[in-house]
Amino acid sequence: MVDVDLSHPPFTLLDDEGRQRVRHGIDLGYYDHDEIILETGQPGEFVFLIHKGEVAELDTTQPAARQRIGHYTAGDLFGAISILNGKSRYRFRAEQESLCYLLPKSLFLALCESYPAFAEFFRQSLAHKTRLLTEQRAEGGVTMAGFMLARVDECMREPLLVPAATTIAGAVAYINERHADSLLVEGAAGPGMVTKTDLLNALVVERQGVESELDGIAHRELVTVAPGQYLFEALVMMTRHKVERVVVIERGKPVGVVELTDVLSYFSSRSYVVSLQVEQANDLEALAVASKRTPELVRALMAQGVKLRFAMGLLAALNGRIINKAWTFTIDERYHQHSCLMVMGSEGRGEQILKTDQDNGLILEDDLAWPECAEHMQRLTDTLIDLGYPPCPGNIMVSNPEWVGTESQWRGRIAGWASARDGDSLMKLAIMLDAHAVAGNPALLDRIRDELFERCSRDEILLSYLARAVLSFSTPLTLFGSLKKPQHGIDIKKGGIFPIVHGVRAMALERGIRVTSTLERLDALAADGRLEARFAEDLGEALSLFTELRLRQQLTRLEGNESTRHPDRVVVQELSSLERDLLREALHIVKDFKQRLSHRFHLEYS
Repeated sequence: MVDVDLSHPPFTLLDDEGRQRVRHGIDLGYYDHDEIILETGQPGEFVFLIHKGEVAELDTTQPAARQRIGHYTAGDLFGAISILNGKSRYRFRAEQESLCYLLPKSLFLALCESYPAFAEFFRQSLAHKTRLLTEQRAEGGVTMAGFMLARVDECMREPLLVPAATTIAGAVAYINERHADSLLVEGAAGPGMVTKTDLLNALVVERQGVESELDGIAHRELVTVAPGQYLFEALVMMTRHKVERVVVIERGKPVGVVELTDVLSYFSSRSYVVSLQVEQANDLEALAVASKRTPELVRALMAQGVKLRFAMGLLAALNGRIINKAWTFTIDERYHQHSCLMVMGSEGRGEQILKTDQDNGLILEDDLAWPECAEHMQRLTDTLIDLGYPPCPGNIMVSNPEWVGTESQWRGRIAGWASARDGDSLMKLAIMLDAHAVAGNPALLDRIRDELFERCSRDEILLSYLARAVLSFSTPLTLFGSLKKPQHGIDIKKGGIFPIVHGVRAMALERGIRVTSTLERLDALAADGRLEARFAEDLGEALSLFTELRLRQQLTRLEGNESTRHPDRVVVQELSSLERDLLREALHIVKDFKQRLSHRFHLEYS
């Protein structure tokens, strides 16, 4: 029996008996430098697991300079697809003296038949592989199945539906009888909702009589979810819309209600109380206490294997609420509906997980008189610093008068940037494309962004100049398609995150897509036919992988390990074989995307 480490995918998809079959059935093979291990067109007879050495994957149909498409090192697998397809599509050659474990074809096929998940591993897309990696990392607490995949219908209450003609007195009696906090009210256009607070306000504040009907009290603009949606999505929606309950709708009818307290209890982790603490904060001191707990929430989400897309959604909603509350506590209410506080950059896109530099601006109504505006904006900037949002090195903050202005001034700025087309102007346009309102009157920002899209979306020259920035940084792959391995690490932000984020942003501008999230932009581009759905999904998974690799190093630095390298740099040699495989595949997707952008926007000529 050969002693081999089977603690990594795909062998973790086997049970103990399956792994024993592998140990009893494999052998060792030695290959000299430059020896062909598997030739193009050759039937696959073994799955190769590299013990020592390096192996190159070559596409012999390409010119010599472009033949090398893959690079495998210790712990990597190859040859399985050759067995499944009947022959090898590529040539595999030893780059140095190499030792490989040999898993015979007959045993491999038998394992595939006995363990469907093992077989599926070799047919998976990048999206499926990254899900496997996430599950592999989950440790303790709520698992992927119990946490990430919990559905709304597992945590919803029975809907208490009453006629619109029900009186306040009748509603109070029914609520007390059922020990409930809210009721759904029938209506021609759909159900409405009344809560205990609504009933109290109607009686005490509005001086309505106990015989008043609920039809005039009920809120008709409900936040709704479907029974099959993830419970985690419901939590994100409650946080984003500042509500404590959502209505579950199926086939146009209410089938349940999900309460915030039930969701928090279901997840049964004190980390998730952060969102509740933010909502309950009544002053800046309490808000600061809640804000400082967000790294704890991030660590819990990562440890429990939550898909990064949902983690980003929750953290974006939480950060938005924290900034909104900071604004409420700092700025006089008389200015709220006549101005709009916007966040930009990763915060605007909803992709900031840990607090990074502030990127914000302010839009004012043209006729607003606010003499102390500069003083108040400096106070707001200082408050956000106290809440853990560092100042922006580029000074893109409301404390800088360049990022505060009336509607007319902002329109003029956009016109100037669009005409200039220089690097600074294009950067500012890109920043505004990601702008998202977090406080005040969002209609002000909507009108400014309408102006931006109207002026820029059909300007082919400007779009070409804007998109060209994706070529600013090289993709960290060698000429032969393998990962670069500098000792100081590869810059994952420049080489992976920026090309996707900015390239998708340029395409969204061209197509008039107004959402700001990169993942939502990808969904919209796929729906629009500008990207194939499979390619859009892979781009999204690649972005999530890069973001997670970067986040892990940010968390390490946050724990006090200042000796940790720059969080944008990832040392390939420190990754597992599966992570290296995913990173290499993700960077090839980025390379393909940059080529598509070059073709679409004629970047080779701009």
